[in-house]
Amino acid sequence: MNMTRLRRDHRLDRQNAPSLRNWGPASRPPGGEPLPADVLVECGWGRLIFAHTFRSAEAVAQVLRQERPDQRDIALYLRDPHVVLAAAPQELFLDPSHTYRLWMSHYRSARSRPRGFTVRRLRTKRDAQAVNRIYRQRRMVSADVDFLMENRRSRTLTHLVAQDDATGEIIGTVTGVDHAEAFGDPENGSSLWCLAVDPQASHPRVGEALVRTLAEHYQVRGRNFMDLSVMHDNVQAIALYEKLGFQRVPVFCLKTKNAFNERLFIGPRPDAELNPYATIIVEEARRRGIAVTVLDAEAGYFRLTFGGRSIVCRESLSELTTAIAMSRCDDKAVTRRVLAQAGLRVPDQIEAASRKESEAFLARHGRVVVKPASGEQGAGIAVDVRTPAELKAAVERARRHGGRVLIEALVEGQDLRIVAIDYKVVAAAIRKPPQIRGNGRDTVRDLIAKQSRRRAAATGGESSIPIDEETKRCVRSAGYELDSIPNAGTVIAVRKTANLHTGGTIHDVTEKLHPALAAAAEAAARALDIPVVGLDFIVPRVDRDVYAIIEANERPGLANHEPQPTAERFIDLLFPQTVPMAPSSASAQATE
Repeated sequence: MNMTRLRRDHRLDRQNAPSLRNWGPASRPPGGEPLPADVLVECGWGRLIFAHTFRSAEAVAQVLRQERPDQRDIALYLRDPHVVLAAAPQELFLDPSHTYRLWMSHYRSARSRPRGFTVRRLRTKRDAQAVNRIYRQRRMVSADVDFLMENRRSRTLTHLVAQDDATGEIIGTVTGVDHAEAFGDPENGSSLWCLAVDPQASHPRVGEALVRTLAEHYQVRGRNFMDLSVMHDNVQAIALYEKLGFQRVPVFCLKTKNAFNERLFIGPRPDAELNPYATIIVEEARRRGIAVTVLDAEAGYFRLTFGGRSIVCRESLSELTTAIAMSRCDDKAVTRRVLAQAGLRVPDQIEAASRKESEAFLARHGRVVVKPASGEQGAGIAVDVRTPAELKAAVERARRHGGRVLIEALVEGQDLRIVAIDYKVVAAAIRKPPQIRGNGRDTVRDLIAKQSRRRAAATGGESSIPIDEETKRCVRSAGYELDSIPNAGTVIAVRKTANLHTGGTIHDVTEKLHPALAAAAEAAARALDIPVVGLDFIVPRVDRDVYAIIEANERPGLANHEPQPTAERFIDLLFPQTVPMAPSSASAQATE
């Protein structure tokens, strides 16, 4: 039985593999005109090089070597990838991706479509800017906005976006290339590129809907197949493609060795599996030739060594942060006093001592926050406590996470995290509490579980919504129970805290940050005397100068702030001798 299956799979591979014939100017399909040679398709982020249309392996290598700055060229359908690679072994590399093919004759549409968003063509400049925002979040090369606008009605390129029906936000994108339109492909094919979904998107099946819409678009055009390239270790994406009927085919890609691709060709990663917060730093260190030794993968400890200098880190916490600075951040009451003494704005706060004093504080402010004096990741925090009974229960829960408990006046506004490295602002993001959206069928409990699965998938398992007493309290305050079935479209905030680890979402606002907020963050970092810190602000708007600082985190998650260069600035701080030289400086030195 196993041999039968093996033979069947072997026949399938041979049948599905592209012929990779050299359709050069001297060749013509039966009964047809000669096809174009040396075919390139501009995609906005780089060029797609149809290598099987080129006269020689050397010609493919030469085109790849002409890659423009800040672009990423991809050569696909190579007849002899090893020969092309041999033509420029120091400049090119074999991409560690798999190629998958969907045969249109085998494709079947979904029985039901996901709700809450619409897949459509890219239409406006705002759409194009949103596409680039998602690309940056996914660490992909940005596309030229003008190019996207000029080609929004192209027959060769198809740019699709997924738009949230309620908010109007673009939450996903995919690009298609029609090979028949590009060069009269005798195999009548097409391909999919740049599938990306906003990691903060709350709707399920966005990626699936984008892939299906593009496949059906090419199916209507009469194309025979749709190919795609996917990283060999992208298990989640491969599972989606195989679910939709894609089959792996023996087709390979070549790319140019550049700074963007460097992590793909600089050698194997450390054997130990690190969390995303350690990984983003380790990959930047390896990119600069800094040696990495994993000391404790589970806790995120590693050692970086370069030129006789060795520094131990735990994620973004390094030996450059003193014990004094760390202790100031660890105790939220001390943090507040240090910042207040520096003239920075902080909310009113007391320690939960006697019940009478606590209730008097609640009566004075009306709404309060209860939190352990020491702790992180939102553990034990209750926000928007309004009654003495809620206050008592919140204090008891907070005590389970540490002896001392603080009660703080609630400040209305958005939760803003600002990351300062080397006493300069590097990134800023609004953090939003987790929400669910009713569909008229599922209970609150089931909706929370589904949202948790999506958040975990988007964050490498770092984010999920706990169903604990605080979640139950928030659900009840919204007028529901865990077993309630909300009406379709009803939005329920299931936590009041915006911490990533309890299901919150993160939205970059660095470019919108008011200068006064940046100045306050840098002043806070200096007051705490800490070189790397995440400061939690409450603000009415990020473009105004009104704020209150509520906490400081001595080990901020740098991976939460992409596309901002948090890991780059962190390594700059630790190993300033590895800071890349600016092109202008290099040119000046070269002419001296």
